[in-house]
Amino acid sequence: MDSTTNIQELKDKIKKFCEERDWNQFHNAKDLAIGIITESSELLEHFRFKSENEVEEILNSDKRKEVTEELADIMFFVLRLAQRYDIDLSTELEEKIKKSAEKYPIEKAKGTNKKYNEL
Repeated sequence: MDSTTNIQELKDKIKKFCEERDWNQFHNAKDLAIGIITESSELLEHFRFKSENEVEEILNSDKRKEVTEELADIMFFVLRLAQRYDIDLSTELEEKIKKSAEKYPIEKAKGTNKKYNEL
C-alpha cells in the first residue's frame, strides 16, 4: 500500500477518524508532540540494550508486529499534527533533505566516522 497511498490520503483518513470521535479537543500541538515522544519511547523499548543481532532477531520474529504497531502509532501522531496545523510534510522533508545534503556532503559523510570530525 505504501506505493499507492499518498500522504494527503492518510491525513484525510486520520482527520475523519478523529473527527468522528470528537478528538480535536485532545489533539493540540503540545499533546500531539507528547504522543510522538511517548510512542517513540515505546518503540525504543523493543531495542534498548539489544545488540545488532538481537535487533535483527526481533525484526524477523513474532515481535516484529509489536514494532510495526509502534511505528504506526508514531506515524499517526506525526500525520495528525501535520493535518491539524496544515503542515506539508512532503515539502518539509524535501527541504530537510536538501539542508542535510549541504551540511553532510557525500565526500565528507560517506565512510568512516573519522570524517565526521571534519563536518
